[in-house]
Amino acid sequence: MYCGGCLRDNTLAAALLAASHQVLLIPLYTPTRTDENNLSEKRIFLGGINVYLQQHFSFFRRSPWLLDRVLDFPPLLKLASRWGIRVDPGHLGSMTVSVLKGADGRQSKEVNKLVRFLKQEAAPEIINLPNSMLLGLAPALKSELRVPVCCTLQGEDLFLEGLAEPYRSEALDLIRSHAGHVDGFIAVSESCASHMARYLGIDRKRIHVVSLGINLEGYGLPVALAPQPFTIGYLARIAPEKGLHQLCEAYRRLRQDKGLPPSRIRVAGYLAPEYRPYFRQIRKNVASWDLSAEFRYHGELNRRQKIAFLQELHVLSVPGPYDEPKGIFLLEAMANGVPVVQPRRGAFTEIIEKTGGGILVKPEDPEALADGILSLWKNPQRRVELGRHGYEGVREHFSASRMAESAVAVYRALGAGS
Repeated sequence: MYCGGCLRDNTLAAALLAASHQVLLIPLYTPTRTDENNLSEKRIFLGGINVYLQQHFSFFRRSPWLLDRVLDFPPLLKLASRWGIRVDPGHLGSMTVSVLKGADGRQSKEVNKLVRFLKQEAAPEIINLPNSMLLGLAPALKSELRVPVCCTLQGEDLFLEGLAEPYRSEALDLIRSHAGHVDGFIAVSESCASHMARYLGIDRKRIHVVSLGINLEGYGLPVALAPQPFTIGYLARIAPEKGLHQLCEAYRRLRQDKGLPPSRIRVAGYLAPEYRPYFRQIRKNVASWDLSAEFRYHGELNRRQKIAFLQELHVLSVPGPYDEPKGIFLLEAMANGVPVVQPRRGAFTEIIEKTGGGILVKPEDPEALADGILSLWKNPQRRVELGRHGYEGVREHFSASRMAESAVAVYRALGAGS
């Protein structure tokens, strides 16, 4: 719910299965969310309701496992995740620390259930934790299953930085103390690897890079778009760290100061309850600029709707004001021949430089962002060329099968299957 981890991990699992490997994708906290065929197990471990109740009420730390299974019922967790489970790190400090304590935390019962399931029913050759906030599981997994354990790094520092003190410091200390129980780490980009090595104090040599990959089925070059109205797209979660407010400010400058004729700004992505005030303020700002007729929010899209949305864009921009480690939305846009305009930071830089599918501009600068978008409006031929470079570059460097090949190489290097 918090990031694109579900999308990335589900795509990786599908590509590994297609390559004849055996994969068990186990959801934690809530059912996973993906716009493709969901390959995750139906049973959920460390269910969000149980984790919460065990954090706050001692009775549930000793309650019978049958009751826990009821509370882990997927439809109930889906309902809770939509209406009751917050993803705002400012409210989750004590629970984050407790989960990071693993078998010594208040959720030890949940840790034991997962370990027992993996040991008795799954018998894996390697275990890949999806992010460092689950490193509290590593000591028990390592001691009980005696197989390699690795951990993916894919942007959880944003959540950790949002924790209030003393929880942030405690969480970081626990992650660093558990890192020794992990055989290796996997980062989703070179920039993520370098940043997380510094942030978590991990030897950079222990971090392997497995670049993102996407399922390219159904993606293709769009039919020729009419030059007007010029359409700018945003496809990501609606949250301050994704930068929709900066894109809207850039659009205001394009329309009011830079001569862009009446155009369109199209927005799609998940909107969590805690970010509705943020989005309301954006709408209020757009209305105050008398541009509401040119702004449209499409909500959360399924895969078919996402492809249709992207193929109606002239350009896409998600100008996040932090070092984004992934950037799946860039790959999806470029896979459909849509050029991108992004701040020069994080994974954006390496994706665009590797594919040639867009323009990099000065970070956190709506003026520079507006100028980059304007250059593509003024030069349709360059826009088409960038779109084709991106289309070809994603297929060469960022396919799901390429990601799976890289992951298998890491797993084997860590001792899986040996």
